[in-house]
Amino acid sequence: MSDAITHYRQLRELTCDELAYVLLVLGHPIPADAIAEMERCARPVTVDDLVALAYALNTTPAVLLAHIPIDMPEPEGPFGTGLPRDVDQAELRAWIEGRTALDRESRVHWWEERAGRLRVRSAHHEEQLQGAYAELHEFGELALQEADASPVQRLLWRIKDGEHALNQSEVALALTEQQLDSLRGDV
Repeated sequence: MSDAITHYRQLRELTCDELAYVLLVLGHPIPADAIAEMERCARPVTVDDLVALAYALNTTPAVLLAHIPIDMPEPEGPFGTGLPRDVDQAELRAWIEGRTALDRESRVHWWEERAGRLRVRSAHHEEQLQGAYAELHEFGELALQEADASPVQRLLWRIKDGEHALNQSEVALALTEQQLDSLRGDV
């Protein structure tokens, strides 16, 4: 929670004093020093604080609750007390937002839907990449002769971005299918 408050406060380009003023205007005063303490994990965040902070920071309580720092190392245990060890950030957020439950059947269904979306995304990236390759092929020798020309450069960037996006989608799909196998007991 502390990193989430800091992250969204900084994203909104607010100081602790400015956020404290916004909260005062909203009718839920939290002094700047108390906000700083929350950001240092030196003060607990109540549910009322969570709701007011989310509103003041133009986000939702679910986003603040499910926030996981990008540089956080792989957790050794679950994200929260009592949660299954293998719940990831996306599934955690879906649960917090009430879009899924954490019983086995609901989790399998959620991961199956995720795999389906990733299959569609991978197919889309593959189609876009093949189109870019076809365009490059149409340039033929001109692409080699004019490799530094803007249209050729843009096409090469599209291909590079497309290859990266396709690779990311395929990795995400493989990890999702691995999680599904694990949940189904196939592993």
